[in-house]
Amino acid sequence: MNWAAPARAQARSMVVSKYGIVASSQPLASQAGASILEAGGNAVDAAIAANAVLGVTQPYANGIGGDLFAIVYEAEADRLHGLNSSGWTPKALSIGKLRTKSINAIDRIGAHAVTVPGCVAGWNVLRERLGTKTFSELLQPAIFYAQNGFPLPEWASLVWVSQPLMNQPGYAETYLPHGQYPGLGDTFANPRLAESLKLIATHGRDAFYCGAIAENLVTFLRGQGGEHTLQDFEEFEPEWVEPISTTYRGWRVFELPPNGQGIAALSMLNIMENFPLKDYGHNSANALHVMIEAKKLAYADMARYVGDPRFGPVPVEEMLSKHLAKERASLIDMNSARRDVLPSSIEQELAAHGHETIYLSTIDKKGNIVSLIQSNYEGHGTGMVAPGAGFSLHNRGAGFDLTPGRPNSLAGRKRPLHTIIPAFMRKGDVTIGFGIMGGWNQAQAHAQFVANLVDFEQNPQLALESPRFTKQTFDGVDVQLESRVPDAVRQDLAQRGHVVEPAGPFSFVMGNGEAVMRDARRGVNFGASDPRTDGAAIPEQPSTQV
Repeated sequence: MNWAAPARAQARSMVVSKYGIVASSQPLASQAGASILEAGGNAVDAAIAANAVLGVTQPYANGIGGDLFAIVYEAEADRLHGLNSSGWTPKALSIGKLRTKSINAIDRIGAHAVTVPGCVAGWNVLRERLGTKTFSELLQPAIFYAQNGFPLPEWASLVWVSQPLMNQPGYAETYLPHGQYPGLGDTFANPRLAESLKLIATHGRDAFYCGAIAENLVTFLRGQGGEHTLQDFEEFEPEWVEPISTTYRGWRVFELPPNGQGIAALSMLNIMENFPLKDYGHNSANALHVMIEAKKLAYADMARYVGDPRFGPVPVEEMLSKHLAKERASLIDMNSARRDVLPSSIEQELAAHGHETIYLSTIDKKGNIVSLIQSNYEGHGTGMVAPGAGFSLHNRGAGFDLTPGRPNSLAGRKRPLHTIIPAFMRKGDVTIGFGIMGGWNQAQAHAQFVANLVDFEQNPQLALESPRFTKQTFDGVDVQLESRVPDAVRQDLAQRGHVVEPAGPFSFVMGNGEAVMRDARRGVNFGASDPRTDGAAIPEQPSTQV
């Protein structure tokens, strides 16, 4: 395949190497992952090291107080592994118990929004099953930056803290050193986080779920009104899952199964496949109209049916059927935007789901690929920091429905409907690990990325850079569109009934993504990084001794 950018249509070049590449939303994290590759580690080792550094350098988006999902491609075995390391609610928490306290909605920054964080447990099972390095080796770069500090880059300096969280326990003390907001180029250190990471480096998973960290978190959360117990932490384990997939014009695209929204990306692609997008032209009014309408239909089904499959069946096979997609495609009127879609059991207010997340891709010289996503949910999550912990706790539990009997209704030891999703795609000798973060933006952004690659023959870098739309609500005709899309297209969409809200040329509301690709026939790797954040794709430097 020849995916060279025509006449310099993109701002960045792909990174091209016969060795490993780490693509993440922060250069220091990418470099840390690359250094692990140079020390003999594989793609899994590099992903853990990079993720740990991101928890230090982008605490507004991720960290050990959040959840993790990953897809790992094992090249030699030609096998995909899926990992769901999203945490569960306390066993004692229930809708009935909340009702007795006159709680009809979960406080998004309260203790009931905190499910057991899955990040560290996810790292542990990835490392044990598919990695080669110890925790002490993998966490060393993150410990260094937490202990010694790092200068804030451009995007991080703009979004470092959240004003609504300033009164949360431990928040300002942790993220505003000496009461000052760190700006561009200012050095930020987090020695308390360094100590937490050192405990994990020394004692592994148990430091977080059975040892001093768990005891501290449980005591703190119960003091904030939570129902958490040590058993809720001790008994939590991630789940290895079989990725789900569909075909799209000769490619096979993989996502993780529910409780995530990845199924919506596959459903959307199935609907889009019924239309000649290539003939319409890239980011034409016809192509965008089809994708926006497909998004509404796919998300309506996802909102209606997806929850934690351990608590009730999710009709995955039916949702991914090509026959259903054809029926859904027939509902798209090319001349009119659809205001109402199939009834949704998720209230409209859930359109405000968090979009602060990190995504990273790694590939090693053997072609092993990790597609990994990790999140606090909404910015710093709850913004609550247990004494001495150095990290905030996510608020993923705020996504539960408090109406009984629905797929995403709250229950003890249940995982909520998740927005964060990693992805993978392949055709012949070409394999691609990719993802784009950003709340409910993610599945629709995945579908746009795939269409850019497949329908419009863009390379991974251009496919990430190209203008995108996002629709964070589940029905209605509102849509956000980056300003690089021509005015004539925007006006055409408006004539069809879309209410187009302008966004910046490289708007953060569209999410930001990373991608790595392997051409196995030539033994060459490619890396791409979205310009909508501070990130970079950085190659492994091989030994040059002769």
